[in-house]
Amino acid sequence: MIRLVKGLTDRAGNVAPGSVYPDQMAPIIRHGQDGPELVKARWGMPLPPSVLKTARDPGVTNVRNLSSPHWRRWLG
Repeated sequence: MIRLVKGLTDRAGNVAPGSVYPDQMAPIIRHGQDGPELVKARWGMPLPPSVLKTARDPGVTNVRNLSSPHWRRWLG
């Protein structure tokens, strides 16, 4: 990523290769105060309450229905 994104600051450290799953830490690129930065963050989006089956929200990795009111706050 450092070679692909000009001015990227690496704050993620040594990131092991592998799969990314909801509710786990994964590398992302975000806008930092000094430009783009690579950091680790909790991955995934929260599930809509209507489909949540447990008290713990495991999250999802994609949004399939963009017209759903649940996703509007993240799509702005």
